[in-house]
Amino acid sequence: MPIETVETAGRRRGADLLVEVLRSEGVRYIFGNPGTTELPLIDALTEAPDIAYILALQEATAVAMADGYAQGARRPAFLNLHTAGGLGHAMGGLVNSQVSGTPLVVTAGQQDLRHALTDPLLMGDLVAIADPVMKWAREVTSPDQIPILLRRAFHDAGAAPSGPVFLSLPMDVMEAMSSVPAGETSTIDQRAVAGSLDRLAERLAAIAPGRLALIAGDEIDASDASAQMVALADLLAAPVYGSSWPAHIPFPTAHPLWAGNLPTRADAIADILGRYDAVFALGGKSLITVLYSEVSAVPPGVQVFQLSADVRDLGRTYATALSTVGDIRASLDALLPLLGPRLADRADAFEHLRSQAVTARAGRRARLAAAADAAFEDPVIAPLVAAREVARAVGAETTIVDEAPATLTHLRTFLDSPSAHQYAAMRGGVLGWGMPAAVGFSLGLDRAPVVCVVGDGAAMYSPQALWTAAHERLPVTFVVINNAEYNILKTFMKGQAHYASVRANRFIAMDLTDPRIDFLALAASMGVPGRRVTAAADIAPAIEAGIRSGCANLVEVVVRAT
Repeated sequence: MPIETVETAGRRRGADLLVEVLRSEGVRYIFGNPGTTELPLIDALTEAPDIAYILALQEATAVAMADGYAQGARRPAFLNLHTAGGLGHAMGGLVNSQVSGTPLVVTAGQQDLRHALTDPLLMGDLVAIADPVMKWAREVTSPDQIPILLRRAFHDAGAAPSGPVFLSLPMDVMEAMSSVPAGETSTIDQRAVAGSLDRLAERLAAIAPGRLALIAGDEIDASDASAQMVALADLLAAPVYGSSWPAHIPFPTAHPLWAGNLPTRADAIADILGRYDAVFALGGKSLITVLYSEVSAVPPGVQVFQLSADVRDLGRTYATALSTVGDIRASLDALLPLLGPRLADRADAFEHLRSQAVTARAGRRARLAAAADAAFEDPVIAPLVAAREVARAVGAETTIVDEAPATLTHLRTFLDSPSAHQYAAMRGGVLGWGMPAAVGFSLGLDRAPVVCVVGDGAAMYSPQALWTAAHERLPVTFVVINNAEYNILKTFMKGQAHYASVRANRFIAMDLTDPRIDFLALAASMGVPGRRVTAAADIAPAIEAGIRSGCANLVEVVVRAT
């Protein structure tokens, strides 16, 4: 047996050092799909039973799983991809993570740098590939760099503005020996209180009761400021709108002041905001638009106030009366005591507005229920009815991950939960997020039940998630809304009277027929039991049974096409 010397004491491979750092950062899961260049890390995990490797069957699926985990667990996720090809597969998913501001520490194995000059197979400029969708990207060139760079990555991924960061891990670096210590995790308080809060309180208090709207952005969820947001809304008796293209609904949908999510056209947003004298937007990127319209989303004469931890989003597109930088939760904790006394003399007016909100909400929900009831017996399930039945089956507590365009808007209107953490959706616009994200959410919520509502088209981007859900024995119910078409595209085209497609009633590459996709067979091939539903009355029982099963399962709901 070799005698240990001062020179050999504490020496271990770069891969083992990396695992040490991951453990000290509290990492429980590594998401990935391994290849040759990742084998040193895979080998190091053999002696790390406390860190589970979550196997995805394709890299884009691995990204979305890590993204869902980070959002559900509220902490950076660790993702390991396979060199240039795997990173290339992952880019669409990483665009979603960048737009959503999801904190990810993304790594990829790199070829052994000692033969880089010979242009070996699998070699690529990983830093250049990753850079456009990362906060920063860097290649590790020595195992001694691993502790500092990896801890920096975890910190920077979560720091505002949060998002993915990237490290390239060459095989020779992961195999090389190092004696540097793993170091310790830093404690960093990032909750800075915004400035000018006295002035902000004065300006908000000067707005007449009923003439102010609040916009609850995704940053409220990241800051865990939902309770403070509710307190602000109650104090001002102000309607609360969600972002036009949200990753979360960070306000209780059962609250009478919840007014729903804003639309995705600037002219439609302007129609709503034009009812008010001012809007107070909490969190950035709340007015994302999809299709062009000539008007501004913020009408002339409407004052804009903003609070965000990301200075880049303040006054970026619309002139503001006052924008201030700070953590939303910490800043609201400081703002609320300043605002309350300034509103005391109009307590009766605010109470009247709160009472009106209760009545208005009851009326809206009664009209929604009547519309769903009227279509309930239709021979083919209407998307409105499917959405109502999904919401009814899921209830108020189970997490919903939504990527089903045909029912998405309807489902949001039917939600009725006291929780501000029930609902998540794809913000980046790149299809294939929903099914694997639901797997990640379940893991991030300590293997809690999750319902994934996904369109048939979106489901085909990442059906591999079914296998991982079954393999990990996760209680995820996948509800596939099947209209056998790309509904959102066909609906848009039908709204363009000048399109030849409309005149010919022919929509190229938008029908998923001939043959139709057999989702039950697809699920069964990956070990997931499934059920097809064609009657509205069967939707809720099927989903309720799926949730009760405690296992991965799929419910296909056949709905009316466009």
